[in-house]
Amino acid sequence: MVSLLVIRRSLQKMAEGAPKLRFIDIGANLSDAVYSGVYHGKKAHEADLKTVVDRAQEYGVEKIIVTGGSLKDSRLALEVANSNESMYCTVGCHPTRTLEFDAEGRDPDTHLTDLISLANDNKGKVVAAGEMGLDYDRLQFSPKETQLKYLEKQMDMVSATKLPVFFHCRAAFPDFLSIVSKHRDSIPGGVVHSFTGTKEEAKAVLDLGFYIGINGCSLKTQENIDVMCSIPSDKLMIETDCPYCDVRQTHAGHKFVSTKFDSKKKEKYDSNFMVKSRNEPCTIVQVLEVMSGARGENKEQLADVLFKNTVDLFFKNI
Repeated sequence: MVSLLVIRRSLQKMAEGAPKLRFIDIGANLSDAVYSGVYHGKKAHEADLKTVVDRAQEYGVEKIIVTGGSLKDSRLALEVANSNESMYCTVGCHPTRTLEFDAEGRDPDTHLTDLISLANDNKGKVVAAGEMGLDYDRLQFSPKETQLKYLEKQMDMVSATKLPVFFHCRAAFPDFLSIVSKHRDSIPGGVVHSFTGTKEEAKAVLDLGFYIGINGCSLKTQENIDVMCSIPSDKLMIETDCPYCDVRQTHAGHKFVSTKFDSKKKEKYDSNFMVKSRNEPCTIVQVLEVMSGARGENKEQLADVLFKNTVDLFFKNI
């Protein structure tokens, strides 16, 4: 029996009659336990990562970069990336995880060496250093002084790996700009992902020669959208940051969304449907719809530019 979801997809593709969109999701947390069917420590359904990746490919997602946010997470991200030829990963330590550098008497230098070795031993699958940066919205997880110390320390990792950087910045732009500017000559390139900053902050990122990554969290308010529209298309990238940062009905840009996804609660899991409140790489098409709609740009042409930008930064030598 053909599901309603399959029928909807077929009708949508027929109605569009447009060239196939091509995407690279630059930030997907596919090592998260929810893709193993585990939520808050409890098993709700079977592992379905393959189904999630297959669904993404139906919508034109050709490559996915799985985000590493700690040494453990980076190892898991690499494991996920190795499970599918379309997937790659980052290696680094997210600002909210920086306490791990010296946790339980651990030697910070050894911890950094372990990150560097993981990246250098797996070139070809590891395409970026990161996620690294500053996050002053969540100081309860790691204090400001620790975040600053270990962002500086991870600059040594960038020099040692010669990889482009996957940056994170929340409510900390002056300090972020100060550190990154100081080390700019040793950074091969980078993207500030999940960008929610101001037009002035966006310009400062561009002046450093970096790209800016856009996802659902980057498009919540009209101010967010205005900032995104101020960025030249040849400096933009696109992502989902799944299982987070979906485009929601309460978001200012939702009016531009035309592609709909049926979902069911995790307790009623059905592989033909998305899991309610769990974002997936396939929804990258909705991010594009908001971006192209708000910018008044052709959807296919914008997707091609975003694809090229991402290849230029992460995949030129692969």
